Amino acid sequence: MSDLQQRIACPALFQRIRTAQDVLPLFKNGMNLGWSGFTPAGYPKAVPKALADHVEQHNLQGQLRFNLFIGASVGTETEDRWAGLDMIARRWPYQNGRNIQEGINNGRIRMQDKHLSMFAQDLVYGFYTKDLGGRLDLGIIEATAITAEGGIILAGSIGAATEIIQMADRLIIEINTAIPNHEGLHDIVMIEPPPHRQPYPITRVSDRIGTPFVPCDPDKIVAIIESREADTGRAMGETDAVSERIAGHILDFFQAEVDAGRLPANLLPLQSGVGNIANAVVGGLVKGPFSGLTLYTEVLQDTMLDFFDSGKLDFASTTSLALSAGGFQRFYQNWDRYSSKVVLRPQHLANSPEIIRRLGVIAMNTPVEFDIYAHANSTLVGGTRMINGIGGSGDFLRNAYLSIMHTPSVRATRYDPTGISCVVPMVPHVDHTEHDLDVLVTEQGLADLRGLCPRDRAQTIIDRCAHPDYRPLLQEYFDRASRACLSRGVGHEPHLLDRVFRMQQHLASHGTMKVPNWN
Repeated sequence: MSDLQQRIACPALFQRIRTAQDVLPLFKNGMNLGWSGFTPAGYPKAVPKALADHVEQHNLQGQLRFNLFIGASVGTETEDRWAGLDMIARRWPYQNGRNIQEGINNGRIRMQDKHLSMFAQDLVYGFYTKDLGGRLDLGIIEATAITAEGGIILAGSIGAATEIIQMADRLIIEINTAIPNHEGLHDIVMIEPPPHRQPYPITRVSDRIGTPFVPCDPDKIVAIIESREADTGRAMGETDAVSERIAGHILDFFQAEVDAGRLPANLLPLQSGVGNIANAVVGGLVKGPFSGLTLYTEVLQDTMLDFFDSGKLDFASTTSLALSAGGFQRFYQNWDRYSSKVVLRPQHLANSPEIIRRLGVIAMNTPVEFDIYAHANSTLVGGTRMINGIGGSGDFLRNAYLSIMHTPSVRATRYDPTGISCVVPMVPHVDHTEHDLDVLVTEQGLADLRGLCPRDRAQTIIDRCAHPDYRPLLQEYFDRASRACLSRGVGHEPHLLDRVFRMQQHLASHGTMKVPNWN
């Protein structure tokens, strides 16, 4: 029996084993396709690459275009290559890659940005494909095995794969025999539309409430293809001095909250985004005084393995193993040690507002920028250029016990030795409102905004978070706006509407945010 057949416990499905080339005729222009995957983990590779090769070899660019629904971004060698070949008409709800972002921003690819927990449920509600009765034409799913009843045992991520399996009329299953069978790593709960939805009885991070496989009607499976390509993974850069200073402020804040009795000694479940700052925070926790910690988060990165090895992290709930290639190898070589401390959940569970609020999660994410009143922009540079999407940050920040956003105070540019200020009078696009955020942090300091009115928040953010080169400018704007608005009796949250975006305008025209004056 072949390696592939050993992964299929339902012998009746052997007759559906195909090659990637065999299934290419199934794809028609304009189809609604669902892929598994969440970050560069658990996404199909053989079929998307074969279809891209077919388009390239036959000069079909722009003639085979699809509406693509994936839980989050996946490997750029698949979706970003598709974008470069003009194979994507619509993309929901989060993406990554130069070609796909270029397509979105020049209007060639239509994208809707959506909170990830809501994307999964709205897929089941049929909101995205109303013209097809809410269905998807075809789902392509990476799996590690199939049960005797046809249940799908997924790979290193879940994301929205459960909903895609549920809503697709037909399924192509790529079984990846280059990685271990992941049976037992997943906790699958299917979405029931209202009024039949039930509470999710998760009261501890380690609770399991579902099945280790995705239920699936075997008749929907039209092809099973062997894949032997490992996930590309997500390599993370080294932390820098700025990230470490931000992490230091956050860890000091945690200790102060413990000392004040507002946090237990082992904190509360942590959620952390991706990037150097998130890595620096985890690195600080590895060396810090806190133990018995848990994670209720979206992605598990390499630094989390160090966290486990330190003995200070007890358990992690996530929807994706967003590891580097080396991190995957490390995880597989120590499967028993790590897999016993990790559970993968669908993104509607991993990002569930109900569970986040019940567990009292501490959420930490990085924005593009925030303003003096604590609105944050995570998605649109200059208010118009899409980068990736909101992802799950809003799911967590709107419902967390503590909502923390961290960013460098400035970002380097070619034209200004200081760089662009990440603290501005008003963000040109709002993803997270002032109502949702508790704490803002830069390398300059930490602003605890709890219990502060808007004007007090503004002064605290300017004093604690702004870069010294921009602090006088922001202070002058705030003082002018306060005088003008309070004198007219409209000063709850003072702004000068004719000047509020002057820093951004000056950047566009002069390459720097350092406006000469506010007149």
